[in-house]
Amino acid sequence: MYKVIKATRRSFLINTLATPSQILHLILTRALRIASIGLALFLLTSVAYAENLLVPLSKFDNDSQQLSDSRVLEFWGYHNYQGNDNYQNVLKLRYYNPLEAGDWRGRIRLDTSYVANFNSITSANNSGQYSSGNTMLTVWGQDRTFLKSLGALVGARVTFPFGNNGQWAVGPQLGWSFLPEVDSKLHVTDFSPLIRYMYGFDSKNNSFSVNPNQPALQRSLQMFPTIGFQITPNTMLRFWDENGVVYNSAGGGWFMPIDAMLTHRLSRHWVVAIGASKQVVQTYKQYDWSSYGKVSFNF
Repeated sequence: MYKVIKATRRSFLINTLATPSQILHLILTRALRIASIGLALFLLTSVAYAENLLVPLSKFDNDSQQLSDSRVLEFWGYHNYQGNDNYQNVLKLRYYNPLEAGDWRGRIRLDTSYVANFNSITSANNSGQYSSGNTMLTVWGQDRTFLKSLGALVGARVTFPFGNNGQWAVGPQLGWSFLPEVDSKLHVTDFSPLIRYMYGFDSKNNSFSVNPNQPALQRSLQMFPTIGFQITPNTMLRFWDENGVVYNSAGGGWFMPIDAMLTHRLSRHWVVAIGASKQVVQTYKQYDWSSYGKVSFNF
């Protein structure tokens, strides 16, 4: 057990006994707040140089139709705090593969995971016991006829009922990738927004009468305002790449996090990353905070 020091105006006081996860929560919360305040102050004091700091919208080129033909295998690990002393560890495998049919080009992504839920009382027994998590299949690609005027990549996602309380979910998505035509002081690499709407439904053998503890059927609008910044030739800082904004269209409510991920390319084939996410607005409950990392192999 460790002692958490709570900062007050005049002194540092011992607040309470805390677990390592609670200490990590405190560190992540304060670090993200400091980073947000620092970025805000930096931008406010640099209004006169705004055009040099960020790339004007007119200087972005829509590069969405250019798709990579690489295969990527990623290993992810997450440590999430759900609130009310409930924690979750997730091990995830993610795979990207190119697709083509005639003149059409696209990508397919498969996600599958194992999850362990626990709290401070059961952690000794349950934190290492994993069960099946969500499995998702996502396909997207070039659109030269259907919504050509949008210049977007059109796709769809299917969430299978494994680890999802017997609930299926499907939904369309639109994604873009805008590359700056000029450099800026913040070295913006790309602006890659994505929107997706997921609609959940039950299988024939699953319903509230059969499984009364299952959550409400998913009805969510997911938005990822992803933006990247070049720190060094091999290091990037990306915001809202892994965790985006969610709106619950069924009952109302928003989930808005601050999400940041630092990626570093070790070689042509290997990339590592660490990231953290902290909810700012949570009228639609998802998680309180999350820390994560990945190892990526490109071939």
